[in-house]
Amino acid sequence: MNKYRWQAIVFVLVAFMLGCNEFIVVGVLSDIAQEFRIPVATVGYLVTIFATVYAVSTPFITILTNRFSRYKTLMTLMGIFLVGNTLSGLAMSFPILLVSRIITAVVAGAIISLIMTFASTIAPREKRAGLVSWIFAGFSIASVFGVPIGTAISTSYSWHDAFYLISVISAITCVLLGWLLPRQVEQVQGSVKNQLVLLKDRRVIVGIALVLFTAATMYAYYTYIRPLLTTALGFSTTSLNWLLFLIGIMSILSNRFSGMLAERNGLRVMPRFYIADVILLVLLPWGLSSKVLGLAMLLVLSLIVTILNSPIQIHFLNIAEADYPQSTVLASSLNSIFFNFGISLGSATASGMLGTVGLKHISWGAAGYAAISLVLAIGLNRVIKHHRQTA
Repeated sequence: MNKYRWQAIVFVLVAFMLGCNEFIVVGVLSDIAQEFRIPVATVGYLVTIFATVYAVSTPFITILTNRFSRYKTLMTLMGIFLVGNTLSGLAMSFPILLVSRIITAVVAGAIISLIMTFASTIAPREKRAGLVSWIFAGFSIASVFGVPIGTAISTSYSWHDAFYLISVISAITCVLLGWLLPRQVEQVQGSVKNQLVLLKDRRVIVGIALVLFTAATMYAYYTYIRPLLTTALGFSTTSLNWLLFLIGIMSILSNRFSGMLAERNGLRVMPRFYIADVILLVLLPWGLSSKVLGLAMLLVLSLIVTILNSPIQIHFLNIAEADYPQSTVLASSLNSIFFNFGISLGSATASGMLGTVGLKHISWGAAGYAAISLVLAIGLNRVIKHHRQTA
């Protein structure tokens, strides 16, 4: 196996490791609440705080570390992540667990941004979109396989052991990165001000808004995917894990499909997927009256709702490489930063819709965000076309 293939595998492993760390709390909420004798709702704040810290800290870390060697920066951040995750396993009180989650959230976004930058540098041009889609797939694989395994370990032994397993994976990943990554890569250093110039580009501004509202579209219904499957569709709780596994598989396929689109200038066809999102989300309340139809609609949504991932990531990277080489790492982080902001917006909307129109109709809020995303997708294509004509 050639070196590039090994590097690609390790990049996906990093995404898997980060995904397991981010998602694991959802699977062990009740176990943590039981041990610390606090309400589950209080433990749930770990998810909100993690996403917020991740989104806010990532641009600061990527901008401030730009003048240092990317290899040394990544290895240092991986070391901090390993310490933070191990501290989560060792935590004997909720405040210590909260601090440990903040430590990992601070560096997680910068780690994946640097991995994306290394991937862009190392991969042959024709394989770059495919590698980016596989890195995104690493997060999906974590939710499909990693989180259920972590939950099973928590149930059989302790939630502490689930975090220890992630630490073992992190340590192995550190060793592999140290072995496989190039020590020196071409990078253009720039001041904070010079790096932020990227954010004045209309192609970037509209792209950021599209990422945010795409994430909001998904989480405005996906936040309540379990009650949608059980309460609304009437599936038994015993079949829930299999159904979530099936949805996860669709998410992995979505990432691969997203990579194929990125190789073929996928942003041009993106409006069609948002039209499909709007139609499915508007009709979902009626689809929920049938188990087969409702599940089929949720599976199709899982396949297409985040199809934007790879095309928009390649879009940001291409702009940075061509016009703002000093901002490459910042460009790599934009997708994950604003996707996390979108998660917060979507989940808050889902909660609000649940209280006003009820569970079966929460998808209407998501449909509204899909309609906004449709307008933004069309606008982004026009901005790109205008830039090419005037360049």
